[in-house]
Amino acid sequence: MTETIEQYSKRIRSYVEGKDLVKVLSQTDKISEQLIEGVSVARLRDRPAPESWSVSEILAHLADVEIVISWRIRSILGNPGTTIQAYDQNSWVASGYYEKRDPAKSLELHRVLREANLALLRCLTPEQWKQFGQHSERGQESVERTVEMLAGHDINHIQQIERILKSDKS
Repeated sequence: MTETIEQYSKRIRSYVEGKDLVKVLSQTDKISEQLIEGVSVARLRDRPAPESWSVSEILAHLADVEIVISWRIRSILGNPGTTIQAYDQNSWVASGYYEKRDPAKSLELHRVLREANLALLRCLTPEQWKQFGQHSERGQESVERTVEMLAGHDINHIQQIERILKSDKS
């Protein structure tokens, strides 16, 4: 059964309820690196099921999401009320050749982009955290809500990576 947009948002936000969002975001790369340390690229590219993403594809997705979020936050800050376009993540998996991407390079791209985003977030005023755009699927979304969704999204995928790597498949 597929989640509705509202169910997805509620679930993702539940992962970070009461947590320091910037701290969650600052830990993602270290956790990801620890999870994949010593794991072969072949294992990282192995899909647990035909319709599921591999760890390598998840890492590529996280890097691309960081690009998207970079743009969204800067768009909101530069033009409050701007339209924030949703995208089809599964289409990006195929068109971005995620299955061929080097997991270490995906992680490095994510790290560099995340550092830039964290530097920006640490400079924002309380008023800037409240600025918003109009997400095409979820409606009005502030910078704070965008960051909350990103932090929950990180946790969601870290848990997914943990499940994949703990599975019996090798």
